[in-house]
Amino acid sequence: MAKTVTTQVGEIYIKANQFGLSHLSLADAKQEMSEQTALNQQAFSYLMQTEKELEEYFAGQRQHFSVPLAPKGTEFQTAVWQALLALEYGTTSCYADIANKINRPKAVRAVGAANGANAIAIIIPCHRVIGKNGSLTGYAYGLEMKKSLLKLENCSGF
Repeated sequence: MAKTVTTQVGEIYIKANQFGLSHLSLADAKQEMSEQTALNQQAFSYLMQTEKELEEYFAGQRQHFSVPLAPKGTEFQTAVWQALLALEYGTTSCYADIANKINRPKAVRAVGAANGANAIAIIIPCHRVIGKNGSLTGYAYGLEMKKSLLKLENCSGF
C-alpha cells in the first residue's frame, strides 16, 4: 500500500507492506492510497502510523520513529542503514565515521553509495551524514531539504 502525505518540506510518498514501512521519498506525483482490504490491513496501519509520526517530527514533537521498517538492500547496505538509525536526533556524522561503526573503515565510498540507496528517507536519517570537514554533502532531495531537516533538528552550523 502507498499514500502521499503533506509535510512542511513538500509532498512525501510513503509505502508499506505487511512487515513495515518500505519507502519514504518526496512525491513526484500525487499517489492515491490503495483500497483497504483484509490483505493489506497491516500495511495500512503502518502508513497511518508513519503519517502521524511524520506530523509529530515536523512539529518538533518527535525525535525517534517507532514505525516498523522493511527496507530492501544488501547485507552491507542494511549494516549502513542500521548505523544511520543509531545516529541521534540533532547530531551529524561523516561517511568515514559510519564506515568505522560497521567495522569497514576502508569502505567510505561504499558507505556513501549505501547512504544514497536508502529508500526510507528522514526515518533512516541519511540527511544527518555530512562531509568530514563539516560541509553539506549531496542529498537525493537537494541540499535545501537537507539543510531544512538539519535545522529542524537544531544541528548547529546549518
